[in-house]
Amino acid sequence: MSAGGGIGRDVRIVEVGPRDGLQNERSFVPTPVKVELARRLAAAGVPELELTSLVSPRAVPQLADAEEVLAAARDLEGPTLSALVPNERGLERLTAHPHVETVAVFTAASEEFNRRNINASIEESLERIAPVIRRSLESGRQVRAYVSMAFGCPWEGPVDPGRVGELAGRLVELGAGEVALGDTIGVAVPAEVGPMVRRVCEHLDVGDVALHLHDTRGTGIACAIAGLDAGVTTFDTAVAGLGGCPFADGATGNLATEDLAWVLERSGCFTGIDLDALLDASRWISGQVGLEDPRSHLARAPAWPPNA
Repeated sequence: MSAGGGIGRDVRIVEVGPRDGLQNERSFVPTPVKVELARRLAAAGVPELELTSLVSPRAVPQLADAEEVLAAARDLEGPTLSALVPNERGLERLTAHPHVETVAVFTAASEEFNRRNINASIEESLERIAPVIRRSLESGRQVRAYVSMAFGCPWEGPVDPGRVGELAGRLVELGAGEVALGDTIGVAVPAEVGPMVRRVCEHLDVGDVALHLHDTRGTGIACAIAGLDAGVTTFDTAVAGLGGCPFADGATGNLATEDLAWVLERSGCFTGIDLDALLDASRWISGQVGLEDPRSHLARAPAWPPNA
């Protein structure tokens, strides 16, 4: 890691397993399981927890119980709670849940993905989320914005970093306090991460950039370290490596929270996460969704350092 990199820094992990992880499961995960997962993750010390998405149940039936999950999390202590809100209808549904402090909105750097995902162009998607951002800020909530397909799209191929930077800048102009760059299909390699971050930082501060990495081709950890070296200190991950993208074939799981947390802690960074508790949550939710083992490397490896 070069001088000025991330060694010794505090690193914020945004746990997206309850939303981005479970939305890609083939079978509906019962509401009590989702709520228990949130409680286990909170007990493990994750600093921010994305609980669900207030999207149409027809679009993502796995999250049809969004309001029940949000209501059950009312007394959850520890993490900042967030929810993905696609439009003003979703924001109306969030009104009854003031304990959710952060609203997440999304667009994509790919016109084709936007059309297939939300039936809108990039420009139309910005018009759609602009009032969501404005009204969220007026209500005292924070806003983070996702830019999906930031590194590559299955229909359009490689994505121009300049387009991503301009789009991130527009989201900040609309009021987003943070922009998460999504490697939605897991095609990024470490050599691409630094240049992408630098282009985006022509439009916003590096402290307002997050990386949302998928581990489809096994490059998630390496890309995260490249991001850390470029000054990024916020990363989206999913416990047990759950997830994918229901709107992009072949987009397998997110970077596993426990894998990144272990590497960061071993590298001298501080995450505030209890790895033993996180691994327990990882194994538990894997069993609940029918996996023999978590998809993470750490859960399948011997303990290190070994116990004295």
